[in-house]
Amino acid sequence: MRSLCFSPKHSPSSTFSPPSSTPSRPSFYDSVMDRTLELAEPIITKWSPDTTAIARVTSLFYENRREAKEFIKTVNNLQKAMHFLAAENSSSEKLIRAQNLMQIAMKRLQKEFYQILSMNRAQLDPESVSTRSSRTSVASSYSSYDDEDEDAEAADESISEVEDASMAAMADLRLISECMISSGYAKECLKIYKIIRKSIVDEGIYKLGVEKLSPSQIHKLDWEVLDLKIKSWLSAIRTAVATLFHGERILCDQVFAAADSIRESCFTEITKEGAMLLFQFPEIVAKHSKKSPEKIFRALDMYTGIANHWPEIESIFSSESTAIIKSQAVTSLMKLGDFTRAAINEFEAAIQKDSSKSPVAGAGTHFLTIEAMDYLSNLADYSNILADILADSPPSAKKKLPETYFGFSDSEESPAPAISLKMAWLILVLLCKLDTKAKYYKDVSLAYLFLANNLQYVVVKVQTSNLKYLLGEEWVTKHEGIVKQFAANYERLGWGHVIDALPADPTASVAPARAAEIFRNFNSAFDQAHKKQAHCVVDDRKLRDHIKVSIARKIFRLYRQFYNANREKMAGERNLAVVVRYAPEDVGHRLSDLFFGHLESGASSSSESSSSDSRRPRSR
Repeated sequence: MRSLCFSPKHSPSSTFSPPSSTPSRPSFYDSVMDRTLELAEPIITKWSPDTTAIARVTSLFYENRREAKEFIKTVNNLQKAMHFLAAENSSSEKLIRAQNLMQIAMKRLQKEFYQILSMNRAQLDPESVSTRSSRTSVASSYSSYDDEDEDAEAADESISEVEDASMAAMADLRLISECMISSGYAKECLKIYKIIRKSIVDEGIYKLGVEKLSPSQIHKLDWEVLDLKIKSWLSAIRTAVATLFHGERILCDQVFAAADSIRESCFTEITKEGAMLLFQFPEIVAKHSKKSPEKIFRALDMYTGIANHWPEIESIFSSESTAIIKSQAVTSLMKLGDFTRAAINEFEAAIQKDSSKSPVAGAGTHFLTIEAMDYLSNLADYSNILADILADSPPSAKKKLPETYFGFSDSEESPAPAISLKMAWLILVLLCKLDTKAKYYKDVSLAYLFLANNLQYVVVKVQTSNLKYLLGEEWVTKHEGIVKQFAANYERLGWGHVIDALPADPTASVAPARAAEIFRNFNSAFDQAHKKQAHCVVDDRKLRDHIKVSIARKIFRLYRQFYNANREKMAGERNLAVVVRYAPEDVGHRLSDLFFGHLESGASSSSESSSSDSRRPRSR
């Protein structure tokens, strides 16, 4: 019959409470130790790795879980008995015997700990642990291991056999770790755990494609190669944070649940190298890659990758010992922000420095407009991230912008977002550059058509991208009005003399000679205008239809009325076909064929609809 001193229903304090009579203490503790040694020696020596071949190759926890739990209880009782006896008689020979048994037991538990970690790599891999944690709590597995707890474990039939084996492995690991730590063998326990689990984390980081690259290596890489590495990193951070580090955090928390400081230091040593490697990469890229505006999108992708996972990063690396990892992630965010701001400034400078002076054939859309607006519309896709990056550094050009330029409130009481101000400013810089390029047209009418085409492209890009949310409807409406003003000026300067060739009242009666003169003047003016405007192009269908309808409404309508009123008077003309060269239908056909000119420059003919194609910068 088991001594009451070791009954699991009694607390340690009650188990070894000394009797009130002081003279009986030595004999009491001796008897406690004798009984403890009597119970401990058979089971500990049975599983000594040095005793039998079976003990060397067999797993205690795999062969007989009930006996494994009894083994742990026995070791715990032995440790408690040693503690009390050492306090009373530190020179007792029984302590030496107990210490020898303890060393045997610890050697056994080290072997078991290693075997469980090694044999259950698949069940304890971070992905499996992380996935299971979202479906079920493993806390119920970590009880006092009484018989009734085993019944409770078996009752949960909803857990798969694999999950059950994994949870049992974690429970065994926790049981062993607590026993070894309480017995003073924390160092040995942690050494085994760190070696195996760190190798798994390091292997996971390697398989995710995260490389250790020096600043000089990054600087020398071609953009195409670096771009592939960034893409690999973007995929890696999702898996590393959500699965690898998260799963390792859960496993470490469960195995070392009873030892906070040990748990944190252990997790830090296992994950620090891999996590630092992961979070240092964006900083190195931001600081040492060759700068160019188009690389901003990859910088924003990396910024987004860290920012989107920040709640998990904070939760996983929440202790003081992992503060350096969080600090590295923050540093990378800061450097990526610096890179982004610098790239935007370089983009602005590139627009201002553009020195191309050759007019675009047909007064079409300039390649600078296409590239700049594609760039800005792509930037607008990152508006949430850019809002954070630009929040602390509003554009210095804010004071230079006219108050009426914005489609939103921008006052001290209600300041406009920094990102909206920046986008508005960059578009204004582009429009100013286009205004300069329009002056290279010798024909002023073509200059206005050029401005109409390019501003229409800008407006459409704003309307069909997230820029519309940053600039506002009022901005769009205002600039649509400016497009119409440019189109009206083009129409007036390019076709006004044709309209002027016809009488203000085309139905008024005139002499045949005067009618013939008007027909000749119209022919000359129309031929001249059509020849000059025939090569012109209007890429946007909506704008093209607007201009053609407006011209036709004036020229075709006036000419048809004059033609119908005076055609019969010309019947006696010797050279009738020369004088009355065009029937109204001929004028209409020639007008309808306008603005499909040949694109011989960087202009785009792909904008057949109101929304133009959105293209990423070539290096993206």
